[in-house]
This record gives sequence, C-alpha cells and structure tokens, in this order.
Amino acid sequence: MGNGGGARWSRSVRPGAPGSRTTRLELFYDLVFVFAFLSVTTLTASELTPANLYRFVLVLALLWWSWTGFARMGNALRADQGVLPLVGFVTVAATFLLVLSVPGAFVDRPGGLPGPLVFAGSYFVIRMAQLAVLGWTDRADPVRRRRLLIRALVPVVATVLLVVAGTVPSRLPEGRFAVGLQLTLWTLALLVEYGVGVTLARRWWVVVSAGHWAERHALMVLVALGESIIALGLGPKRGLPLTGPVAVAALLGILIVAALWWAYFDTLAFAMEQALHHARDRVARLRLARDVYTFLHLPMITGTILYALGLKDLLAEVAARETPTWGWPLGDFWGGVLFGGVALYLLSLAGCWWLALRETHWPLLVTAAALAAAGPFAFRIPEVGALGVLAALTAAGIAWETRSEDGRRRRVRRLALEEQLAAEAEQSRWRQRHL
Repeated sequence: MGNGGGARWSRSVRPGAPGSRTTRLELFYDLVFVFAFLSVTTLTASELTPANLYRFVLVLALLWWSWTGFARMGNALRADQGVLPLVGFVTVAATFLLVLSVPGAFVDRPGGLPGPLVFAGSYFVIRMAQLAVLGWTDRADPVRRRRLLIRALVPVVATVLLVVAGTVPSRLPEGRFAVGLQLTLWTLALLVEYGVGVTLARRWWVVVSAGHWAERHALMVLVALGESIIALGLGPKRGLPLTGPVAVAALLGILIVAALWWAYFDTLAFAMEQALHHARDRVARLRLARDVYTFLHLPMITGTILYALGLKDLLAEVAARETPTWGWPLGDFWGGVLFGGVALYLLSLAGCWWLALRETHWPLLVTAAALAAAGPFAFRIPEVGALGVLAALTAAGIAWETRSEDGRRRRVRRLALEEQLAAEAEQSRWRQRHL
C-alpha cells in the first residue's frame, strides 16, 4: 500500500503522512479486538483439547491478518477522513459478526445461521472492504488496477477454503479424518493469505508513517496484556469469597503481566520504532515492518493470550470450594499452556531485538529456557505454587534484561523523550497561531 505511483487523491480518500499517528477510529476498531480476544479465550477454555488449541491459533491468526489489513490501510490513508470512517464501520461490524460466529466456525450449531458460512462471509467482507479502498485510489492507473485484481484473488481463495472446511467435513463420518481435513483446509487458507499476500505486498506496500505503524502494533500488545487482566477478574466464580490463595494467585498474575509489559514497553517498543524511522530505504523499512511487526507480533500476542487462557482456568480452580487450599497440581497440559505462553512471548521479544537491531538478548532466551526446564517440577506442585515459580522466573529474567542493557536503555528512552517534547512543542506553536 502506498501513496504514490499514479494514485488519485480526492476528498473521499486522503493520503497519510510521515508524521501521522493512530486515529480515534482505529482505537474504536481495536475495541472489537478486546471482545474478540476475550471471546476466543473463553470459548477455548470451555473445552481445551489439542485440536481446540490449534483451532484457537488458526482463528487468532486470521483475526490478526484482518487487523493488519486495517492497520496497513490506516498507515497509507487517513482513517478518519473522507469515506474511510464508513469503511471502518463496515469492518467493525463484519469483525464483530465474525467473532460472534466463532463458536460455530468449525462445527455448525443447530438453531441459528450456518456458523462456518457466516465466519467465512464476514472474513471476506473485511478483506474486500480494505481492497475496495485501494481500488478507488488506484483506479486511474491500469497497471495498479490489474495488480489489485490479482491481490483480490488471495482473500477469495482463502474464503473458498474456509467455506469448504466448514461444509465438506461435516458430511463425513465423525472422526479424526474429518477433523484433520478441516484443520488442513484452514491451514491452507492461512498459508494463502500470509504466503501469497506477503509475497505480492513487496511490490506495492509502503510504510508511510513509521510512528503510526509502531504505535498500532504496540496498542495491540497492550490489548492482549489487558486480556490477562480480564482473565484475572473473570477467573473466580462470582459469589465466592476472596480467599488467601485466590488473592496470592491474583497478585502473582499481576506481577507477571507487569513484567511482560515492562519487557516490551520500557525500551523495546521505542527501540523498534526508532529503527523503523532510521530505515530510509523502502525495502529495508518494509522488511522491518513485515518481519518484526506483522510476523513476530503474532506469536507475541498468541503467547500473551495463552497465558491469559491458563490464568483464567487456574484462578477458577483455586477459587472453587472443592479445591485444596493451594490448588490441584497444575499438570502437563495446563502447565504447557501457562508456561509456554510466557516463554513464547519472551522468545518473540528476543526475535524482535535481533531482527530490528541485530542484538542477542540472552536474558530473554535464558529465561525462556529456564521456564522449559522448570516445567517438569512446577507442573507437579499445587497451582498457586506453580504460578509463583512462573512469576519468580519471569520477574528475575526481566530484571536481568533491564540491568544488562549497558546504557542502551538510557539512550533509547532519551531519544524517545526528546521526540515527544519536540512534537509537543510544535503542536503548541501551531495551536497558538491558529486556535
């Protein structure tokens, strides 16, 4: 997506600018993803099996791709000007309907609309609404118009695969073959969107505003971390007394969320944005935007929501009257979800440091390895104790990461503060002249 190469601008569509930031409409769109993450987490927690866990990853990846399309559109164009708010409202409505249809996206439920078709149709509307805006801006350029038609084939093929996945397996005898076929078709739909879409994107996509791009992804990380806070609040059943173990588990959960927030927002978020600003070459900037943000932020958010998923179940069990004082042994499956989610988040952070700044951050890697090594022990002790092990290792690893930055943290944060002060001063001067 870009604002050059024959694009025709009018009052209906206005191009973005290098200094543009996130609009209120985009924040409104992100509210739907708060609901989306909560719904997908709650649905997965109701019957958590390996197949359902993989379905959770598939749905989350498609949701993420829908969101990145809107983020790309908001980066190239002003999302709150012209017809873009109308496109945003259509996208919000389609996303909301898509989330409502998630419970029946794989297995249709009787008594309502066909869930798989509603899900696939909503996804198609989201993607085509984004492409329709590009078609309007590229209507004067025959070459770009032809490329747009090729790009439109990608969501069409993905939607067809989703429709087939929702209809054909349901006509087969229930069993592993039907489930495997359905998951395979969904996986193919994802590969088409991510593989073909990213390959074609190299020809037309331009990151107009590095600040906007970084801010949009940072806000989604914040939304995912907020899901963990919501999981803490919704974990215990209503009406049950606040016991000591529940209070301890809640405080440990907050400590882990705070450590995860610190690991991303204290320095890394600023450093990645500065690296994106520094990448003047179009290809280098595209590689950073695609690999560091589009690709590596997906496992980061997935890890956060997996942690929220495990935390929700843990709090619910600890609060139950029939549970022993400090909870049942955590177990391998739920332990893998809880510890694995945090480890995936930390590994994603380490990947961001490497791809964006070519720095190997050993504390993050060592902490992820320590979580894997502690698993066989932690999964055999009561749940609150296992959460304490997770909190201790995570907090210690993030503290080590912060202390070992050797001056970089101070430099990065100083630059970020200077940029913020300069922007505020310029805004104040403009307001004094014009308002």
